[in-house]
Amino acid sequence: MRASRIRRVDRLIYICHKIVIVRADCTSMATSTFAPDALTADPSAIASAPRTGPKLDHALHPAGRWIFLAVLIGGLAYAGFSIAFDTAQVGESLAGGAFAFLALALLIALGFEFVNGFHDTANAVATVIYTHSMPAPLAVVWSGFFNFLGVMLSSGAVAYSIVTLLPVDLILNVGSVGGFAMIFALLLAAIVWNLATWAVGLPNSSSHALIGSILGVGLANQLIRGGGADGTSGVDMAQVWKVLSALAFSPIVGFVGALLLLLVMKRFLRDKALYEAPEGQTPPPRGIRALLIGTCTAVSFAHGSNDGQKGMGLIMLILIGCAPTAYALNRTMPESATPAFVQTAQAASAAYRAHANGAPAGVSAARAQVTQALKTKQVSDPVIYGALATLSDDVSSRIAGYGSLGKVPAAATPNLRNDMYLVLDTTKLIAADASAQSRFTAQEITTLKSYNSGLEQGTRYIPTWVKVTVALALGLGTMVGWKRIVVTVGERIGKTHLTYGMGASAELVAASTILLAVNFGMPVSTTHILSSGVAGASVANGAGLQRRTVMNMALAWVMTLPVAMLLSGGLYWLLLTLAHSLGY
Repeated sequence: MRASRIRRVDRLIYICHKIVIVRADCTSMATSTFAPDALTADPSAIASAPRTGPKLDHALHPAGRWIFLAVLIGGLAYAGFSIAFDTAQVGESLAGGAFAFLALALLIALGFEFVNGFHDTANAVATVIYTHSMPAPLAVVWSGFFNFLGVMLSSGAVAYSIVTLLPVDLILNVGSVGGFAMIFALLLAAIVWNLATWAVGLPNSSSHALIGSILGVGLANQLIRGGGADGTSGVDMAQVWKVLSALAFSPIVGFVGALLLLLVMKRFLRDKALYEAPEGQTPPPRGIRALLIGTCTAVSFAHGSNDGQKGMGLIMLILIGCAPTAYALNRTMPESATPAFVQTAQAASAAYRAHANGAPAGVSAARAQVTQALKTKQVSDPVIYGALATLSDDVSSRIAGYGSLGKVPAAATPNLRNDMYLVLDTTKLIAADASAQSRFTAQEITTLKSYNSGLEQGTRYIPTWVKVTVALALGLGTMVGWKRIVVTVGERIGKTHLTYGMGASAELVAASTILLAVNFGMPVSTTHILSSGVAGASVANGAGLQRRTVMNMALAWVMTLPVAMLLSGGLYWLLLTLAHSLGY
């Protein structure tokens, strides 16, 4: 009897010891890591039980740290050199204080992309890590590289989709105190919320955080300036609903798409290994492994091509505010493109004039009318058509007189850029307006859209060095801090271990959805789509969902917009108050 008690005590001590080791080792293995009866078996059986959880703690080779640091410093140095070269090329010299201010703003913007890397991209690598398709260190480096490629090959459409959420006043006066307060407030708010959710391991959306921060700044700006009665006219609400609808709809696509895809796979792909948890640390069969690595690659590339652009647009606003002569206009456009642009501008002006009811007394009056129309989004008005004709004639004549955008003098750059921005965004609204389309002929609408393309090329561009630095920030961020989110996605959404089929279906749907959104220039959340996909695949595989994790994720998703809005709005007010108290 005494010997039996001793054996039971020894067994209890051994089990407690193993639990402490597992917890201290930070591997965060799911409860399915061991067999269900593991805690009632003999110690020898426990020791030999197959461990299916991945090893997330690997010693980093010292050379890896030095390479990481060298790439980081090299990227920052490249950005600094590029700014110095670009400003010198146009004869714009930055004072030491202005350069330091610009450097700080860029560091914060790149910091957002760095945090985005380890916060959002962890979703992409969770499946290959938990199915043992790739070891964790290799997976995060692999994902970081394809995030880099995704950024480099992106078009920039998503970047300016984000920028158009901002109030017109702040975009036109981005170099003012209010413009810089806007940039700092929204970036800092998004970073703070991202870090807060990362600290507790919640796969929250960086896109939601950034968009919430933008809305908070816009609403705060309107309230501070005593705008419309509802305090919302400081932001483009039509664009807001367009962006929010994409963010709201995409997780549903992820959940339903992954669920249906896995059910279809089960119907036509009868290999049982696809739908069972991995055995021990054994990698999946070659074909399945190639599929999982391919889907991880696709999600990483898609994430870079979508999320990387969000930082680009904000960095361009920073550059336009600090160094307008170098970055407000696309000075890389060849001189040979000027005649075609001028011809298109004149054709668009003629189309506007044909439907106008008179014309403003001068360019200043036309500018004021177009600015007001853009703020209120009331563009189907013959008076506005006349103002656009006047402003377009002025823009085309100035560019024709200079010969090219590259020859526009420093003093004229901000004014010309603002006029081109006003005409561009107002013309976009007219081309999409049903009432306007009933007035204009199909040929005239085509002319207006061609005019828009020329204006976009002249004002909405991304220098190569901006793409490179954002790509490096996102790629390097992928390689650090990823474990918290990986554990949540791999272990805490479904009640059973992630299977090969679950991982493949979730990532196939996520990659397809994100790339489709990129094609339409819409910002979506990689985190929401993929984690919803994992949940859908878990349901399709017959596994339940862990209610606590799903509820926490849903709570974080719901809270992100209001919390980010409050943070950014409060920071914007605080920074403006501080600047005014210092006499700025």
